[in-house]
Amino acid sequence: MIEVEKKFRLTKRQRDAVLKRLPDAGAKLEGEEFEENTLYSGAALSDGSCVLRLRRVGSKATLTYKKRLPSSSPIKQQREEETGVADPEAMEAILEALGFSPSLVYEKRRQTWRLGKTEIVIDVLPFGLFMEIEGRASDIKAVERKLGLKGLRTEHATYPQLTAKHGKVYDGLIESRF
Repeated sequence: MIEVEKKFRLTKRQRDAVLKRLPDAGAKLEGEEFEENTLYSGAALSDGSCVLRLRRVGSKATLTYKKRLPSSSPIKQQREEETGVADPEAMEAILEALGFSPSLVYEKRRQTWRLGKTEIVIDVLPFGLFMEIEGRASDIKAVERKLGLKGLRTEHATYPQLTAKHGKVYDGLIESRF
């Protein structure tokens, strides 16, 4: 599966404006959650073009593999494979037994909205406020127009890249926690 999304860095005022415009544009709030994301290093992950992530939300977890596709567009595309994980602790043990080790952890508060065929998320991380619009490129542009998004700063860096820049190192593990 190819994930197509565009990410914006928001000020508090911009985030508040977007949150006000979403329901007016017909978007439906699907929920809010707190995430802990652990990225692993090792083997094929060493070149930096792909990530292996274990995301925990409450008692649930998802294992994700992502590989970014080369592009200069502000709308990024990447291969994404995901599967639910019934036992996150067992999955951690399996990954470590296979030679992968945790290298980076970031926490995030996420609000998820749906507008037509697109998903819009408003994220709060320890190092900033962000919005991602995911869907087909044409749908992303249509949502931007519907929400009247002008002057927002596109963010090209991934959350792991931003965590590496803004996080703290503890015993070799980079962390960005609330």
